Amino acid sequence: MTIEVIDAPERTRYEAVRDGTVLGFAEYQRTHELVVFTHTEIDPAYEGQGVGGTLVRGALDHVRELGLKALPVCPFVQAWLQRHPDYADLDYRRAKG
Repeated sequence: MTIEVIDAPERTRYEAVRDGTVLGFAEYQRTHELVVFTHTEIDPAYEGQGVGGTLVRGALDHVRELGLKALPVCPFVQAWLQRHPDYADLDYRRAKG
């Protein structure tokens, strides 16, 4: 089944969900200009199955839709962004110019 990434603002996190089960989440804090990713966690039963990558991609796609930038404090999100230069434009740490 397909993994859906949803924004759960009441829990301040994005969730990777399949068949109603939360497989993992990426916690955040949102301001008027950026989303700070603070912690990402994947259920150990689903590690190594691409859940984390799907989660981060979906979360960053939503950040892009909102017209915001991302500040990845979480090491997992930082590493993902480094491996995906097509999302570098969302990184708040990039030099403006």
